[in-house]
Amino acid sequence: MFADRAKIIIKSGKGGDGHVSFRREKYVPNGGPDGGDGGKGGDIIFQVDEGLNTLTDYRHKRKFAARPGEEGGKKKCHGKNGEDLILKVPEGTVIKDAESGKVIADMSGDNKRQVILQGGRGGLGNQHFATSTMQAPKYAQPGGEAIEIEVLLELKVIADVGLVGFPNVGKSTFLSRVTNARPKIANYHFTTLNPNLGVVDFEESNGFVIADIPGLIEGASEGVGLGHEFLRHIERTKVIIHMVDGASVEGRDPLEDILAINKELKAYDPHILDKPQVIAANKMDVCMEGQEEILDKLSSYFEPMGIRVFPISAVSGQGVQALLSHVSQLLKECPSEVTVYEPEFDPALRFFKDEPFTVEKDEEGIYVVEGPKIEKMLGYTNIDSEKGFLFFQRFMKEQGILEELERLGIEEGDTVRMYGLMFDYFK
Repeated sequence: MFADRAKIIIKSGKGGDGHVSFRREKYVPNGGPDGGDGGKGGDIIFQVDEGLNTLTDYRHKRKFAARPGEEGGKKKCHGKNGEDLILKVPEGTVIKDAESGKVIADMSGDNKRQVILQGGRGGLGNQHFATSTMQAPKYAQPGGEAIEIEVLLELKVIADVGLVGFPNVGKSTFLSRVTNARPKIANYHFTTLNPNLGVVDFEESNGFVIADIPGLIEGASEGVGLGHEFLRHIERTKVIIHMVDGASVEGRDPLEDILAINKELKAYDPHILDKPQVIAANKMDVCMEGQEEILDKLSSYFEPMGIRVFPISAVSGQGVQALLSHVSQLLKECPSEVTVYEPEFDPALRFFKDEPFTVEKDEEGIYVVEGPKIEKMLGYTNIDSEKGFLFFQRFMKEQGILEELERLGIEEGDTVRMYGLMFDYFK
């Protein structure tokens, strides 16, 4: 079954609540608070597994949750942290927010492991809230809430070369000849739904990965058939091989076929046509007398554009080596880095939206920011890390908190307090 797209629900672990308790020892009638902190909730982590090539594992199970942290205990005992949940995916998987369609993470290139949802922080036990005027606090901090979102997983195959063409032009035969792949080969128009990947072992260790993109049809860019399911795989390739039936066995016009596929590629993403292209005119071993004019027609149209045309036979191997040599040379001229999609969305932002907050200036001139969303954000975010502090600053701006502070007249060097944390304000 075609499994390069899946929609699942992921949920991080809730933080354990802080504990309320007091020392109870012989000869210590008024022991102080000794409630322990709650454990941190488990994270949701996505990790690349080189042994996977589809998202089949996520088609039959839709909900995935990390473990919550345990509550703190007596005698300042810290609750156990919740176990993280690691979700393994193939390299090339793009994780998107299902609601907005924005990219959360791209598991490609150097990004082999990423925390997508952080577990809630553990709540502080009552031992932390003792003061000179409140020596027996009977309250503790609740654990940070879990975060639950729906995400869309899309596998965009990472290959150096994309092999495109209408169904039944011989792509599978070609792939089986030049690589270690063994795709099913048959004379049918409803082609296999999984992109076939194979490695071309070339001289001087200049091998490359080639992907047979399943048969495209006109209207694919508009979602006709399974157009979008197939077209996404061509986005990461560096070189495109157009394979056509050079002998016109089924009466199709090879030139019209190439123009039709380029039209679909352009409609899906105009930048795809910026990639180098090569044309493989297949089935030339069965070319009838006089049909060489098809090859001349293709050459006269495309070669002035710098697109080479190679007559080949995937069955006999005729012309295949020359084609591969040209493709190998094109790859040497292409940038070496893999196309990686930049993050566009932080799941935590939706978790904090539409909750009230207050900004006030107290008698000491300190600006006090409070509200459920502030407490949740501070519990969810590790502001001691660079990434966490950047998120904290973005959160303050996007939620309108900075605007409200400026409206109240805050100046550089003024102090802002948020639930026990103190910050100096700088523009």
